[in-house]
Amino acid sequence: MRVAIDAVGRLVVPKSLREVLGISGPTELDVVARDGILELSVADLDARVEDRGGVPVIVTDRTVAPLTVDDVRDAIARTRR
Repeated sequence: MRVAIDAVGRLVVPKSLREVLGISGPTELDVVARDGILELSVADLDARVEDRGGVPVIVTDRTVAPLTVDDVRDAIARTRR
């Protein structure tokens, strides 16, 4: 798939690719140049596990949208492909 970079360096990731990768809304990406290839990957979210009343909970300092049942099902389905 061919895409263009505009004069100020913006790159549009086509909707079909965003859907496959589960990218929506504002998302941070990591960019690496290797052997003449530009690699984009969804940036890892810094998180830690806290004990809340005997229950381990993953927390982050950034605001993230809560996962829905459909989000979890989609993630499971993507890993099974």
